[in-house]
Amino acid sequence: MAVDLQALYPKLIHLMLDTVFVVDKDNQIIFVSDACEPLLGYLPHELIDTQIIDYMHPDDLVATRDSIVRVMDGKPHIDFRNRYIRKDGGIVHILWSARWYEEEGVRIGVARNVTALTQAEEELRHLAHHDPLTKLANRALFYDRLVTGLHAAYRHQNNLALLFLDINEFKSINDVHGHAVGDRILCTVARRLEGCLRATDTVARIGGDEFTVLLTEIKSAHAVTEKVEQILTVMNQPLGAEFGEVRMPTCSIGVACYPTDGEEADTLLSHADSHMYQIKRCGR
Repeated sequence: MAVDLQALYPKLIHLMLDTVFVVDKDNQIIFVSDACEPLLGYLPHELIDTQIIDYMHPDDLVATRDSIVRVMDGKPHIDFRNRYIRKDGGIVHILWSARWYEEEGVRIGVARNVTALTQAEEELRHLAHHDPLTKLANRALFYDRLVTGLHAAYRHQNNLALLFLDINEFKSINDVHGHAVGDRILCTVARRLEGCLRATDTVARIGGDEFTVLLTEIKSAHAVTEKVEQILTVMNQPLGAEFGEVRMPTCSIGVACYPTDGEEADTLLSHADSHMYQIKRCGR
């Protein structure tokens, strides 16, 4: 029995898990497969004769238009990602493979939902650059921002400051009250530090009970002193009732300023670290 393969093609297209779009030169949708409903929430007839760009996330329009121009110039794009807005208002991340067919005057694109993959990638990037306990930046991300900040400070002739904070007698807290309490105190320190800073500043946990703070675009040495005093005041506030009789530990803060104390990232970190230990030894 002979099988009419051409008659099967539409059935095969509608069976695909990815969505097939056929769009004319004016970006009007002239065909879309049934998989559009789980992808965008629309039935095929709701999309036919509408503009495909109307469903794109506005922040991705410029990049998407550039990709369309590339495809219509005869350069297939098989790895383009953008975001679309679903019928219910949600956002879906799409991976496209698209090609322009001059003879038919249409652009055919196959759209794959990569929202879960994108979210997993973003989570992995976040984990690679953040402390899993406190959710602060980790040492690698802080160092990168410090280097970037130094380049900007040099270029714009600005000052910046690096604070190195260590929690005093933190080991005894873990020994007496347990590591769970110690972890909660570290998270409390993290939130208090965040509350003292501007959006342009960076606070990181670089290990154990050590934290660093990057203050950019500093106007004067007095501003740095005020910030240190603010942090010390906030850190001296008692813990919440959920900690019972556990007292908030004190902390020691070392300071290094660019360009006075150094012009390189490692130099500033070393200076702030040494200053912190000097203060710790003096009991201040």
